[in-house]
Amino acid sequence: MSSPHIALVTGANQGIGFALVAGLAGRLEAGDLVLLTGRDPQRVAEAAEQVKGTAKVEGRVLDVTDAQAVADLAADLTAQYGGVDIVISNAIGPLTPDLPQAEQADTFIAVANDGAHAVLRAFGPVLRPGGRLIVVASALGTLDHLDAKHQPLFEDGRTLDQIESAVEEWRSAIHEGTAEEQGWPLWINIPSKVAQVAAVRAVAAERREADLATGTLVASVCPGLVDTRASRPWFDDFSQARTPEQAVEPILDLILDDHVDPSTYGELIQDGKVLTGQR
Repeated sequence: MSSPHIALVTGANQGIGFALVAGLAGRLEAGDLVLLTGRDPQRVAEAAEQVKGTAKVEGRVLDVTDAQAVADLAADLTAQYGGVDIVISNAIGPLTPDLPQAEQADTFIAVANDGAHAVLRAFGPVLRPGGRLIVVASALGTLDHLDAKHQPLFEDGRTLDQIESAVEEWRSAIHEGTAEEQGWPLWINIPSKVAQVAAVRAVAAERREADLATGTLVASVCPGLVDTRASRPWFDDFSQARTPEQAVEPILDLILDDHVDPSTYGELIQDGKVLTGQR
């Protein structure tokens, strides 16, 4: 990757996103720039102030559900720096067990899926050779977590437009009250993660040859079980959970490795290994 490096992380006010920014700031060099983004101006500013590292850290307000705002930021960074080197789509919408998931679906999907799609569409074209375009997903994103009749909607060979249509089909079933009888998982996080991984694979399929020729990586990553405010309401046992700082170390290793292993390109990666069950 060229220098100075320009990196951007979405959903970076706290948790995994904040740890990714801090890790990049500590492992990149002076003169490099890491953009910490989020929706709330005060929280963005406060979080950016807390990061100490070698690289410069700036807070930028960004609502990933606003596709035009995402595209505008990509255009602004390209005009200012000639492109970007590292883009990590990490933003996730709120989801709690105390409310019906159907009531939370629109907000959750708008951030986790529509937001990831916006980042892939806007930043893919301005990613510099040797860059990294990463979506933070989950091991729940493998196809074997879906009913067999829904798996073809997210299989290899689908375009990003088709993945978006599949997400809309699922979202419509939630609103119509037919998702359960159609065999969609009750926990909306599962189809959401499957769709995230599928979106990355769709984009990667179109870019693979050119990206591998320039050492560029497009992939999704799984940080494992992480002790964060978002995960706390859903799990009882955190004895084996990682802290955000621990969870991002293998992700940073993947991103900052000068070599791109072709077997990892477009895949869902956890601790440096491709997760099975996604086809």
